[in-house]
Amino acid sequence: MATQEITKVFAASRMVNVRYAIRDLAVVAEEVAREGHKILYLNIGDPCKYDFPTPPHMIEAVIKAMRDGHNGYADSLGIKPAIEAIHREAERNGFLEIQSIFVGIGSGEVIDSCLTALLNPGDDVLTPSPEYPLYGAIMAKLDCPANPYYLDEGNGWQPDVADMERKITPRTKAILLITPNNPTGSVCSRRTLEQILELARRHNLIVFADEIYDKLIFDPHEKHISIATLATDVPIVTFNGLSKSYLVPGWRIGWAIATGPREVLHPYMEAVHRLLRARLSAPHPFQHAIHAALEGPQDHLAEVRDKLKRRAEFTVEWAKRTPRVKLVAPKGAFYAHPSLDIPEDDLTFVTDLLKQKHVLVVHGSGFGEKPGTKHMRIVFLPQEPVLSAAYEAMSEFIRERYK
Repeated sequence: MATQEITKVFAASRMVNVRYAIRDLAVVAEEVAREGHKILYLNIGDPCKYDFPTPPHMIEAVIKAMRDGHNGYADSLGIKPAIEAIHREAERNGFLEIQSIFVGIGSGEVIDSCLTALLNPGDDVLTPSPEYPLYGAIMAKLDCPANPYYLDEGNGWQPDVADMERKITPRTKAILLITPNNPTGSVCSRRTLEQILELARRHNLIVFADEIYDKLIFDPHEKHISIATLATDVPIVTFNGLSKSYLVPGWRIGWAIATGPREVLHPYMEAVHRLLRARLSAPHPFQHAIHAALEGPQDHLAEVRDKLKRRAEFTVEWAKRTPRVKLVAPKGAFYAHPSLDIPEDDLTFVTDLLKQKHVLVVHGSGFGEKPGTKHMRIVFLPQEPVLSAAYEAMSEFIRERYK
């Protein structure tokens, strides 16, 4: 009987550069877990996996929406009560010249839509290094080269504005900020934000501001400043959502607020809106949680920040007493990004740590880093007993490995 030759289906060449370090390393963890080992997970920024319950009034708002029949398609840009609640909060926070607000399937979708509507193949966006790897994955999908600017570890992980300016090319279309920052836990200062605005003005760049952790600053000496509140003449798109501050990452509800001159933003926003119309809508009943979240009780935030402050301090103290580890103290979000004084690369370090001590963190190179430096990202969401066990195992690993 004749045999038919099998022809493989190959992925597009652009997929070669699509990586997501946080989830990719979890595949190794699954193998370790199948061998019967208990993994201590310090890799995923999901507060729902720990002692951070979702505010009940938000759950009730979604259940009511479902019972009231809000289970079909919604408006493409978001339901009216949600858009109005986002608009009111933005105005309370000092946003001016608001031109568009739209809700997406998590902040990830609005980020993807905004980049897709802006960039042609070969264009680039100035992205922080280290960065949240979603941006690099989207850029790779769009056939756009990486153009990282460095965050200055010696200056509290502030963006290096001089390096940013050196990296601008004729194909640069935008500047990305992530503040409070994932993976470093840093918070941009007002001075830094003003310098970035001036750079954007001179080079006619749009600013993307990822502020998903804006309510999770636990350092009493720090304050979140939205860059959109500092200028009305620069086009700015600010990303936010329910997932982190309101403890519902699985609901996949995020949004964007576009501010700046209408005549500058209008054609771009029309393109973004066309993309959103093409995918119909974000999940309808969960959008009813936006009004409840932004204008309902905020009691949970104080408790969340208190827990994060204690766990951040616990992490800083561990780093101080651990050889080969140096940490810039985080000020917001729930990440620490210590540097490692080790002879091998940081992927080898964290992989062996996982296999030998069953602690899962993420290699710093998965987020980008300066040549010659090595880091790991720690998520300090777990309760102190879990952190204590993980940090003791990590200290033991370092002592044994580098006698």
